[in-house]
Amino acid sequence: MRQDDFYRWLYRGQRPNWIAKLLGRWWAVVASSGAISNYMMTLEVTGRKSGRAISLPMVIAIVGGQRYVISMLGENVQWVHNVRAAGGRAVLRSGCREVIHLEEVPDSQRAPILKAYLQRAPGARPHVPVNKNAPIAEFEKIATAFPVFRVVSDVHATSECLS
Repeated sequence: MRQDDFYRWLYRGQRPNWIAKLLGRWWAVVASSGAISNYMMTLEVTGRKSGRAISLPMVIAIVGGQRYVISMLGENVQWVHNVRAAGGRAVLRSGCREVIHLEEVPDSQRAPILKAYLQRAPGARPHVPVNKNAPIAEFEKIATAFPVFRVVSDVHATSECLS
């Protein structure tokens, strides 16, 4: 089995299987610790049905000094529905707990962010039907299928850092 096939198998039907869930929990702990804060963080959103905090590891794309989170599996994933239901309220963890607001990026502005994301997130490449080195025009064709959110720090919230 090729690596791309393996990654697709982990997320058949746009849902993580038990192995992907286990790996996701492990990566969430690592990302929350701050050990790889310049690459990955844990996104915490409130479940729209359960009301519980749900944590998942996210590769953070950085474009023009702005941070972005991207749904590598497209529109129909729970964390995207939860973020929208919560009005964009979320938390990022990476050594510190940062209260944030996620602003959805319009389709017309997503292409360069998606390209930067694929350059940075090898695990996402099998799920996005464009080569990481493709021209921006190719990313423009698929931009509507992949939600992109700009991370905005909540200046009124306090941060909590691990000691």
